[in-house]
Amino acid sequence: MLGHLALPAGVDRRPAVLVGPEGVGLSDVERHRAEALAELGYVALAFDLHGGRYLDDPEEMLARCMPLLGDPDRMRGIGRAALDVLHAEPRADPERTAAVGYGTGGAIALELGRDGADLRAIATVNALTTGRPGEASRIRCPVWAGVGSEDPIMPPAQREAFASEMRAAGVDWRLTVYGGALHAFHHPPVDHITRPGVGHHPVHAERAWRDVVDLLTECVPVADEARPGAD
Repeated sequence: MLGHLALPAGVDRRPAVLVGPEGVGLSDVERHRAEALAELGYVALAFDLHGGRYLDDPEEMLARCMPLLGDPDRMRGIGRAALDVLHAEPRADPERTAAVGYGTGGAIALELGRDGADLRAIATVNALTTGRPGEASRIRCPVWAGVGSEDPIMPPAQREAFASEMRAAGVDWRLTVYGGALHAFHHPPVDHITRPGVGHHPVHAERAWRDVVDLLTECVPVADEARPGAD
């Protein structure tokens, strides 16, 4: 697995963020998000799903991702391995770590929570996956989820199933539905699979990014003296 580690300026220990990609795999989109988080003062690792490959063939992507999404233990294994790499970075604070994921990467972030990983926040876009009964009670942190209102892959029934699981587990959770947005609305159209029900929404993409950053600011803040531009 070939991830992308982004480091902030300075030499001190900082909060850490794990960034999970869509099912197509790690791309420049997630690399740029990791770099943007580093500019905000975080140590960020965008992790890999397919051994350095980017799956631009829809059928191949589905053939690889559907079995993965049906195997919580495998998802947790990938997520735990990525967390180990992130925490091995001396500047990353393992006690102040969040997970942000998109699509399949978001499902992995949620499974880390259900596995009891020590996370301060989980943010997931396009990944309202539900877990094995009762395991959501092991989530120790706030969860924020974003989804497009017109997403055929995460329809209202899936949203309600996710909400019911979070409610039953007593999780501190939020769900934002972006009106008119399709699946993968956050992902720029460059080098991305084109399929029915999938489409970029630039306005909501920017809003979702701000919502992610707001969650991190609330739950894993960067010390004032470490923020860019601080005296």
